Amino acid sequence: MTRTLTMLLSTALATGAAAQVEQGPKNVPEFEPAFENQTRAPAVETVVALSVETVADGLIHPWAVEVLPNGNYIVTERAGQLRIVTRDGTVQDPIQNVPEVAARDQGGLLDVALAEDFAESRTLFLTYAKPMGSGQTATAAARATLSEDGTALQDVTDIFVQDPPADNAMHIGSRVVLDGDYAFVTTGEHFTATYRDYAQDFDKTYGKIVRVHQDGSLPEDNPFDDVDGTKGEIWSLGHRNVQGAALHPETGQLWGLEHGPAGGDELNLIEAGQNYGWPVVSYGRQYSGPLIGIGEPRREEFVEPRYYWDPVIAPGGFVFYEGDMFPEWDGNVLAASLAPGALVRLTMDGDTVTGEERLVTDRGRIRDVDVDQDGAVLLVTDKPNGELLRITPEG
Repeated sequence: MTRTLTMLLSTALATGAAAQVEQGPKNVPEFEPAFENQTRAPAVETVVALSVETVADGLIHPWAVEVLPNGNYIVTERAGQLRIVTRDGTVQDPIQNVPEVAARDQGGLLDVALAEDFAESRTLFLTYAKPMGSGQTATAAARATLSEDGTALQDVTDIFVQDPPADNAMHIGSRVVLDGDYAFVTTGEHFTATYRDYAQDFDKTYGKIVRVHQDGSLPEDNPFDDVDGTKGEIWSLGHRNVQGAALHPETGQLWGLEHGPAGGDELNLIEAGQNYGWPVVSYGRQYSGPLIGIGEPRREEFVEPRYYWDPVIAPGGFVFYEGDMFPEWDGNVLAASLAPGALVRLTMDGDTVTGEERLVTDRGRIRDVDVDQDGAVLLVTDKPNGELLRITPEG
């Protein structure tokens, strides 16, 4: 099915009195941004027609999509299925030997990433909620080999398991980003009042981004590798629930996109050893009304988000766009929004956001974003009858 939408495509309007994306009142109107365009950047506007094609439907809460070297797609379903979807929309039977997952609440099979040499090695990486016994779960990342016929995983090995396990499957994270010989894995802090404080604890991997070698061994140059009582895999801390992560194509820097509470979703430039403040500070507030932590949005020792949303977009995955199909988007952030549901585009000047746009606002919960081989944009929608969508310019 193909639909035509109107899309805005251009550089940001001037700051100051420029129009902003309509998004409703703030949850914490008394909080002001730390610098210009840290939130509610000017809307970007220029009319171009978009075609949104449904490549496949019938997917069960799809969570992530990657493009295979042969042009087909590999998609995770949160219930625990890993599937190949062909370019003509055929949804193949589930791939066998996927790790057992705790498919409840926000847990299940989550991200998938292909090794740089996948075409030769067939190596891929998964993140998932790992059952730990007695009803407990942990965010985990596994490495595996996809069989030549694409029907089964082989040599499945965990390279990271969050510690300690939790008694719920909330705020799992989790993306895996490959960088040379390394793998970054994002985690959440499991939501409850007791667990969220673990995001500041160096002996736990809650609310952290971790870095391991792709075989699961610990890099000696991690920031806390030689600190007694500290988890050596920790790369950064003070995160709430990081469900988006990507490397900048020019700088190679890692960026993260995380859920806030009521307000305070954050786009962060991730730096080794840095603390991003949760749950001591936040630009949001608790769902029940009180402010977070010290009741302030910032403190000197914590890294400021490069952008935040209030009210939230409930972010999923994101990419920095690279492709020939939308040259005006080069270097832009394209982020999934679960609520209210959209593709969120951010124009950038270095590490500063200059404009914002909401696209594909009528397809519900968008969970992940990827770029096809020809530069088309791919989306998956998180619902029982989930879709794989492909966005191209009209005509």
